[in-house]
Amino acid sequence: MTAIRQQDFIQSIADAFQFISYYHPVDYIEALHEAYRREQSPAAKDAMAQILINSRMAAEGHRPICQDTGICIVFLRVGMDVRWEARMTIPEMVNEGVRRAYLDPDNKLRASILSDPDGKRLNTRDNTPAVTHVELVSGDQVEVIVAAKGGGSENKSKFAMLLPNDSVVDWVLSQVPIMGADWCPPGILSLGIGGSPEKAMLMAKWGMMEPINIHELQARGPSNRAEELRLELYDKVNALGIGAQGLGGLSTVLDVKVTDYPTHAASKPVALLPNCAATRHAHFVLDGSGPVSLDPPNLEDWPKLTLDFSTSRQVNLETITRAEIATWKSGDRLLLSGKLLTGRDAAHRRLMEIINKGEKPPVDLRGRFIYYVGPVDPVRDEVVGPAGPTTASRMDKFTGPLLEKTGLLGMVGKSERGAVAIEAIKKHQAVYCIAVGGAAYLVSKAIRGARLLAFPDLGMEAIYEFDVKDMPVTVAVDAFGNAVHKTGPAEWRAKISKIPVTAA
Repeated sequence: MTAIRQQDFIQSIADAFQFISYYHPVDYIEALHEAYRREQSPAAKDAMAQILINSRMAAEGHRPICQDTGICIVFLRVGMDVRWEARMTIPEMVNEGVRRAYLDPDNKLRASILSDPDGKRLNTRDNTPAVTHVELVSGDQVEVIVAAKGGGSENKSKFAMLLPNDSVVDWVLSQVPIMGADWCPPGILSLGIGGSPEKAMLMAKWGMMEPINIHELQARGPSNRAEELRLELYDKVNALGIGAQGLGGLSTVLDVKVTDYPTHAASKPVALLPNCAATRHAHFVLDGSGPVSLDPPNLEDWPKLTLDFSTSRQVNLETITRAEIATWKSGDRLLLSGKLLTGRDAAHRRLMEIINKGEKPPVDLRGRFIYYVGPVDPVRDEVVGPAGPTTASRMDKFTGPLLEKTGLLGMVGKSERGAVAIEAIKKHQAVYCIAVGGAAYLVSKAIRGARLLAFPDLGMEAIYEFDVKDMPVTVAVDAFGNAVHKTGPAEWRAKISKIPVTAA
């Protein structure tokens, strides 16, 4: 009978979460690089290049791929012949491993987990508790999968109880466009079909940890209904033209996973979960011989790319005017330099509470740009840790009032804005730009200084002033309300319909 020691288990969990914070799975890098080579959309190609360069930088620097270092998820398959030499329960051991990983002083990870989720929403400060799933199986080993899932992709999870004769394909194709770009495509879509509602969700979550192998399936052909669905959805989702970061292009998904299970005659539960550009998971087995040591990938498998900023416009945030941003067009590429404010959900809510009371806010937003970001804490000589954009649509309800009452000029975030925010941007002749989601470490290299201005109790959601130099962004909504996340996919959807299948 195999004995699994408490310390070995905890250390393995801690090491694995550190490992996945800076190493992409190699199959993801290979698939993304292949999509990059095929891509014909300049905007999407540039976004994928930033993700690939960021990935290599994170691997070399042992710093997080994405500033959202995720909610921790652990799947365990415990052999029934295993004996535990432990005083703690399995969830307690998992949480201790997570705690050690996220507080590691050499690579401190962002704590994103809040307790009292519908109340005070207080940060637990160490990213615990994790979400742990345990299954008892035959054998004398413990199989472990650890994953860190970012909020942008988790928030786009979908579930439906379809009728038995409803089309899964039609439902998926109705959902993916409204998911927009918040989940940072290109990535993986995983479906769980059948069982019960919770079974379908678990199957979908488990499925996204499988290797990217759609091209092998294309080569050999399907052998069952699940594989038929994979191929059909892969082609049809990519034909939507959403593309990298929702900018329009050939590749929206790198793979589609389908896992099914017998279900009730009256039911067809279907779960749809996306895995984003920060695809992070690791698999290992504990056999009683000690903690697991994960082998680093060979960085020769990462492409060596450079970014072309020759068509980007230099922007001085110190002298920017409303007249200047009126000359920008949706889709233009910019390099921002100067003082850039930060703030996201909690800071926006607090600012509006202060303003609505008739009080003066602690930060003057007039003529300023604000970056929707919650960075990782800095280590060593860093000014700031990885600092990629967060989902901008969460700030939509605050956008109109802030533009009206503060004179805010511009915003930088991730993915599309809703109709209300776009109308407010147009009304106040403001602008919204996007930075690439999944390129957090790369973005952080453009930040030369950081100063805390307000709300220190909010932690990573506090308001800072960044001093940036040549921070790459794209105009997503211009002062006239033109939105690249609408025009880009529409343009590429039309182009894809005319591209021969052999060229796709």
